[in-house]
Amino acid sequence: MEYPLQVSFKIVTIASKFTVTDRDGNVVFYVKQKLFKLKEAIKVFTDKNQINQLYTINADRIVDFSARYNFTDIGGQNLGSVKRKGGRSIFRAYYEIFDGQNQTMIINEESVFVRLMDAIIPNILSGFFFHPSYLISRLDGTEMMRVKKKSSLFEGKFKIEKLSEMSEYEETQILLSIMMMLLLERMRG
Repeated sequence: MEYPLQVSFKIVTIASKFTVTDRDGNVVFYVKQKLFKLKEAIKVFTDKNQINQLYTINADRIVDFSARYNFTDIGGQNLGSVKRKGGRSIFRAYYEIFDGQNQTMIINEESVFVRLMDAIIPNILSGFFFHPSYLISRLDGTEMMRVKKKSSLFEGKFKIEKLSEMSEYEETQILLSIMMMLLLERMRG
């Protein structure tokens, strides 16, 4: 994959969906959230036509305050999960990434100030001036990737930067975790 990746949300849609493109503008992923499901159900495709599905992301419960979102490939193989830490996410977004039952990485919002300003200022203004960024790191502190919101008025745009070398499996876990986190955090900033 050619980094940085660009994520583009359409703000005014019935179902949440977004496109991930690489440095050259090629579609890498197309993500669509199913409507009217009691539990989150997300499908990840290789294209906007939704012909070739790669992954699914499913919540383990109805209420998403501290839900765990499990990743599987099209063959049903478990690829890990991400869990939003409800209490810790009040002041800044905080997620834990798991491989099975073992926590391997975290996603941590980098600025409490940006989260505070986002809560105080109306969304259209905060989206243009305040840009949350999220750091994905291993438990030993190694920084793996960074996600940063970009200025936009009628579209949600994010940039994903690769900061360290990693295995293809780790990269898949991180990217699926970022996708789920962006679906949960997309209305901010």
